[in-house]
Amino acid sequence: MRMTTIARGAGQCIAMVACSVGMLGAAGCNGQPTLFANPDPNLRKTVPEWKADAANRFPYKAEAPHAAEPKARAQVGYDLHRIEVVNISEEDWTEVEVWVNRQYVCYIPKMESRKLKEVHFPMLFNELGKSFPMQKNYVRTVELYREGKMYQIACSSADF
Repeated sequence: MRMTTIARGAGQCIAMVACSVGMLGAAGCNGQPTLFANPDPNLRKTVPEWKADAANRFPYKAEAPHAAEPKARAQVGYDLHRIEVVNISEEDWTEVEVWVNRQYVCYIPKMESRKLKEVHFPMLFNELGKSFPMQKNYVRTVELYREGKMYQIACSSADF
């Protein structure tokens, strides 16, 4: 009798995993970069839309003046496959490009003061149209391009 209950529980567990995998697959099928919608409505695009938008942002602006931006921070959540970026200045920023490792880019129309932005790895594309790899410890630099300048920001890992 006990073995039947354990077997039934295992079967239910396998069914739940299959359902979860199916939902993740469905998220990819409808073009959304994540299972859940981005908290920022301006960042709710499909993967093809992110890819097309990134293509218009290349090449990397190496010739732009570079500076450090002490009023912004980023943390990488490798387990969640995202970079969280926050503007800690007193003003809102517009027309911001987030550059990772000087190769991958994502456009953020508005970065409000003290409001966290979620940049999921599938939102970042390189010049060849390839999405950001899902590898741990791959983020080396995070920069923000705005108002004609490239700003390097402090970035740490959110995973413990």
